[in-house]
Amino acid sequence: MIDLFSGLDAWVLVSLLLALAFVLAFEFINGFHDTANAVATVIYTKAMPPHLAVFFSGVFNFLGVLLGGVGVAYAIVHLLPVELLINVNTGHGLAMVFSLLAAAITWNLGTWYFGIPASSSHTLIGSILGVGLANALINDIPLADGVNWQKAIDIGASLVFSPMAGFLVAALVLIGLKWWRPLSKMHKTPEQRRKIDDKKHPPFWNRLVLVISAMAVSFVHGSNDGQKGIGLIMLVLIGIVPAQFVLDLNSTTYQIERTRDATLHLSQFYQRNSESLGEYLALGKSVKGDLPEKFRCNPQQTEPTIAALLDTLKGVADYHSLSSESRIEVRRYLLCLDDTAKKVGKLPGLAAREKDDLNKLRKDLTATTEYAPFWVILAVALALGLGTMVGWKRVVLTIGEKIGKQGMTYAQGMSAQITTACMIGAANIFSLPVSTTHVLSSGVAGTMVANKSGLQSGTVRTILLAWVLTLPATVALSAALFWLASKALGS
Repeated sequence: MIDLFSGLDAWVLVSLLLALAFVLAFEFINGFHDTANAVATVIYTKAMPPHLAVFFSGVFNFLGVLLGGVGVAYAIVHLLPVELLINVNTGHGLAMVFSLLAAAITWNLGTWYFGIPASSSHTLIGSILGVGLANALINDIPLADGVNWQKAIDIGASLVFSPMAGFLVAALVLIGLKWWRPLSKMHKTPEQRRKIDDKKHPPFWNRLVLVISAMAVSFVHGSNDGQKGIGLIMLVLIGIVPAQFVLDLNSTTYQIERTRDATLHLSQFYQRNSESLGEYLALGKSVKGDLPEKFRCNPQQTEPTIAALLDTLKGVADYHSLSSESRIEVRRYLLCLDDTAKKVGKLPGLAAREKDDLNKLRKDLTATTEYAPFWVILAVALALGLGTMVGWKRVVLTIGEKIGKQGMTYAQGMSAQITTACMIGAANIFSLPVSTTHVLSSGVAGTMVANKSGLQSGTVRTILLAWVLTLPATVALSAALFWLASKALGS
């Protein structure tokens, strides 16, 4: 790993280390900010001692990051428009990364300090959107092109609907448990259990389910939230030291061949569908240059881009053999081809089978650009896991006692945790970032309603206010910081 950074100017190396520290700090804060959501119920119900619960939650968060892949990481990265991603420039990369991280960390620390279960996912996404919009304003790009709005809509929908689904599903699970075992001790609160049964801990099977589901929430939290840190670090590395990280230099000859084959098949795909795509892609027409000036992707330059990519990769068996400039160009070509293919897939007139083929080609095209070195994954896993082991007390009380007018029963804790683990696990399959905070807290609220315990309007109003304000606040803050940083760096 060390040799990747050799030969860098001192100021670039210092900036890189500082940027990496910022990302890991964000993940550390994310750990202790969101830990309570994974362990609140087991601590509140006394299913596990607090420090033991937090320790094991940290371990499972660590494992979740290691085993979670990078799908969610690049879903976050691609909130930025492709034009911003291909504009590789050290000063630009520094301004972008420090702005969005400073905004995200500031909001996370503020909400944590006041014990508000706000979403780190919302915070990060708002910060990224702010950078994209500010970049558009600075460079006279239409705001409609300043952000990948389709990806933003997809992610926004998952963030909006997942808490609603969490509320409903957790309520239904609790209703099912009350119907199945109406007289069970699992419907007691810890206080009732202590007074009536003179016992401190939940019944054995309820305790087991609470512990297992809490660790499941920790694991899926790591595999979802941890990937956001991975995506941020890759933005840092590509923006500051592009020659070493724009492509996976450890790609095998077979993987490079797959990229080249995917490019050839993409060309054949377009030729096969030239009748419906010919005009959109300007097939068979001469276009000057392989890409527009100022790094703008243009569907009508697809054929020259394919030709340039195939020419650059001709005879290449190892990305190390490419010059630094060629690596940057290859990534630029691949990202533009992928962006165009994504747009083509949404055009009317293509058969469903053809769209499936196109999606498979896109995966092969980006296989050597959408990656993360193991040391990046390990660093994020450690930061999130260690962060998980501190700072949990402020939010646990909010989750356990301040959402409903009565304390949480064991059945409510199980319902909320099982729902949260399943929903975030499903989101991971579809590479969608969701908020552990919002899913769990809404799940608890759903069980309170189903249990006829009532809701504390003050707490619910505070959580909803944080939910509503997080996006606009972080968008505005990161946009302002990016504008100032860009002016200062002259990028």
